[in-house]
Parts: sequence; C-alpha cells; structure tokens
Amino acid sequence: MRLPGNKILRIRGYALAMIFAGMIIMYLGIFFREIPWLMLLFLILGVIPILLSFVVYFWIGMISARAIMVECPNCGGYTKILGTVDYCQHCKEPLTLDKALEGEVFDNDMNVKHRREKIKEELLNKKR
Repeated sequence: MRLPGNKILRIRGYALAMIFAGMIIMYLGIFFREIPWLMLLFLILGVIPILLSFVVYFWIGMISARAIMVECPNCGGYTKILGTVDYCQHCKEPLTLDKALEGEVFDNDMNVKHRREKIKEELLNKKR
C-alpha cells in the first residue's frame, strides 16, 4: 500500500494537475480551428483551471510560510507539518505535534479538533 504524502506536497500536486488539465483543454481547442467560437470556448475553459492553480499555489505558499518545521526522527530530514498530524515529506513517516497521540495509529481525523479530543479520550479510557 502506498502511503499518502505530506499535505503541502499533495496540494501542490493537485495544483500542478490543474495546470496540465488546463493545457490539455486548451490544446483540444486547436482541433476546432475551423470553428472559431468553439476554439475560443476551449481556450477560455483551459485558462480557468490554470488561473485556479495560481490561486492554489499562492494559498499553499501562504500556509507553508506559517507551517511548523520539525525534524523527522526516522530519516532526520526537516519537514513542514500542517495541522496536528502529517507525514514526513521525505520518508512518509507519520508525525504528530501532540504528545498524547505519539505511537498511535495515524488517522487524518486527528487534525479535526473535536475528533482528536474524542480519540484522546478513548486512549485514556483504554489505559485505565
């Protein structure tokens, strides 16, 4: 099973996919050179995902600037963590900032506050 990557890298990957999708849509417009309005439609539809990807890149850049940088205990590389739990950018090791969640099975629900509190409560009940 392939482990998911770091959240920052996943979001950047989606933005890159939107750029390629926009370029492909624009390229399809070339096939309709004889019908100018259809070619223009494909070109405009292709520009939309490219512009959206610029917005996503800007947004993730702002978030990345505020992200907490930690050293991975597994590979020793530095990685930025979004939220309470995230994966290492280099070795995909699950990382957490919450001491109560260390050593537990990684779950993306740990990034949502009310779900994280419920998980912590269940862990405390197990230990008793």
